[in-house]
Amino acid sequence: MKTRLSRVWHHMFVFPKYLIFHPFDGFDEFKRYRKGKMWVALVYVALFAFYRIMAYQYESFLINPNDPLALNSLQEIFAVILLVMLFSVGNWSMTTLMEGKGSFREILKVTGYALFPLVLIGFIGLMLSNFLTLEEMGFYRLLLFIGYIASGWVLFMGILNIHEYGLFKTLMAFLLTFVAMGVMMFIGLLFFDLIQQFIAFIVAIYEELSLR
Repeated sequence: MKTRLSRVWHHMFVFPKYLIFHPFDGFDEFKRYRKGKMWVALVYVALFAFYRIMAYQYESFLINPNDPLALNSLQEIFAVILLVMLFSVGNWSMTTLMEGKGSFREILKVTGYALFPLVLIGFIGLMLSNFLTLEEMGFYRLLLFIGYIASGWVLFMGILNIHEYGLFKTLMAFLLTFVAMGVMMFIGLLFFDLIQQFIAFIVAIYEELSLR
């Protein structure tokens, strides 16, 4: 049991922390020796969704404009999953054209691992926010900013290493990924709008026939 718990601790905390401070060596082990685990990445995606739900409800009332009764947990979960999948698919589609060495599975794992610092710092900040005064909320915002910067750092270095890119090519990959995400969102919204109009058309025909 102790051995199993130590392995979980290593996969969930020790190795993700190692990626932050030693990204080149860490992501080399991540890719070459397959130390990156899909279940860990998915756990951090789930924890990030849980953090968003908790922050919506329990962030200090001094800075939280949300109505707890208006919380839609499924919407928050869907938003996180959609964002992760959009980035993973967008990056995979663009880096495939740019001779990137990373697979879709590796991109998805990197995206999940990149959420580690944001989840860790986010939950700590969420607890602290309820003990701070309005004048001290600047420390809370700074803590969250550090979390976002750390997550962005892990994501950037992860993409750079798994695709074996240089700095400029990685920046181009991110730019094209965001463009691809925008295109996919536009096509998705257009598709759902067409589906909605088609359903409305069918309903209108049914109502017309039923009146006759």
